[in-house]
Amino acid sequence: AILGKAGSRADRKGARDVALVRLLHDLGLRRAEAVALDVADVDLDGGAVFIVGKGHTEKERFTLPEPTAAALKAWLGARGSEPGPLFVNLDRAGKGHRLTGRSVHRIVERLGKQAGIKARPHGLRHAAITEALDKTGGDVRAVQRFSRHADVRTLQVYDDARTDLAGKVARQVAIDG
Repeated sequence: AILGKAGSRADRKGARDVALVRLLHDLGLRRAEAVALDVADVDLDGGAVFIVGKGHTEKERFTLPEPTAAALKAWLGARGSEPGPLFVNLDRAGKGHRLTGRSVHRIVERLGKQAGIKARPHGLRHAAITEALDKTGGDVRAVQRFSRHADVRTLQVYDDARTDLAGKVARQVAIDG
């Protein structure tokens, strides 16, 4: 729903917001990771983006899913390929300046409100990690690599949120009768 609201605008803000939401969700990025990106960190020909993750000093290569690459291509077409921050403010007061984490929060919150849901950037990351657990059948090691959590135990929060484990066990224990 949030992606649909972002894509409903046919202007530069729409292109920027779609690319931003795609990165936050599709790659499970933290908002600080997204706002730290520069144009030079995007390799559309190689289908990758290079991110400095939380607690790291070196950039790591992340393969872009096709819809995410298409959104970035559209945004770069609207933004222009001049060097600098990937995500910039398009309002008169701060035009051309790097978006802040707070700006990303406001964008996602506004898009969520338009879609009739409460949304925040970490919620997009949380949804991505939960979906990754579902799609991988609960493969916490694979999802740990995807989410870039240092401790696999952190994923228990996401795993517990995705399934009603107590209810599942109760149904197995219940006596048919």
